Amino acid sequence: MPAIRVLVVDDSVVVRRLVSDALAADPEIEVVGVAQNGSIAVTKARALRPDVITMDIEMPVMTGIEAVIALRARGLTMPIVMFSTLTEHGACATLDALAAGATDYVTKPTNPGTREQATDVIGAQLVPKIKALFRRPTLRRRETILAPRVIRPRTARAVMIGSSTGGPEALSKVVGGLTRALPVPTLVVQHMPPLFTAQLAARLDRIGPSRVLEVQGGEALEAGVIYVAPGDYHLEVADERGRVVTRLSHGDQVNFCRPAVDVLFRSAVDVFGADLLGVVLTGMGSDGREGSRAVVAAGGRVFAQDEETSVVWGMPGAVATAGLAHQLFPITAISEAIMRAVPSRPAHRDPTV
Repeated sequence: MPAIRVLVVDDSVVVRRLVSDALAADPEIEVVGVAQNGSIAVTKARALRPDVITMDIEMPVMTGIEAVIALRARGLTMPIVMFSTLTEHGACATLDALAAGATDYVTKPTNPGTREQATDVIGAQLVPKIKALFRRPTLRRRETILAPRVIRPRTARAVMIGSSTGGPEALSKVVGGLTRALPVPTLVVQHMPPLFTAQLAARLDRIGPSRVLEVQGGEALEAGVIYVAPGDYHLEVADERGRVVTRLSHGDQVNFCRPAVDVLFRSAVDVFGADLLGVVLTGMGSDGREGSRAVVAAGGRVFAQDEETSVVWGMPGAVATAGLAHQLFPITAISEAIMRAVPSRPAHRDPTV
């Protein structure tokens, strides 16, 4: 197959070289050009038509966010991966870029060590994302999607949502699409580093009817509230003498992730049993598949985002092809599906259990 053609954009000549070297080390990727600011990037993207663009955020003349807006306005739809600093400002700017039309992001190494170590770190982050975004898996035999049988669908007492690549914008559509605060608690695992999850929760809090917060640990779950797992911590729920509370842990990564969707889903099954709805959105890998298996085994329901609207159909595809998704939905229909699966009574702020 032809190599994936990448345009590297960064105002630092050192970073451009590091990224170019990291990508060129993979035989399936070809760096077809570099640019030192967003204006040059737009010109080169129109001329070179790369398959993927890596984009710095803070640049002179035209920033990365402005470049994303300009590229999308010109009808260029190739994936754009933002190269972000691991700071509060970097997190905010990254979410701005995703809202403007960027596809995904990676974080710049903070203490990369030697040049070779920095190249390895950058390559480990960028290469899998570039391959996943460009060569989207396509399910050739749709008959392999088998939904588990639900004998008596039950009203969910809690909603658990997992997402990764493409997740911030998918979550924005789900939370923003709710016409009422849900009368049950909702917990979210989005694969993101620290600082980024706090910014994500703050943004989601502004766009829908529900209160959204980043979990600190020990909160008693309340109806109408959406709880976002903090970066680098697993989120679980537990029943403490009749109250369902959040718990955070810094245990081993699961599916190479922390927080992990499987960890949250499994703990929720222990508390809510069959009265649980799991939702798996766009993302790389298979995190959420085994957690969904536990939900189905307990008698709960699982919804998954469809392939057509997923940035990467890894996580929802793993759930669907394992026969664990009761229904597949386009991202625009998931809010309504969730509202139908929970009670219709108005949300309140009393503990749910």
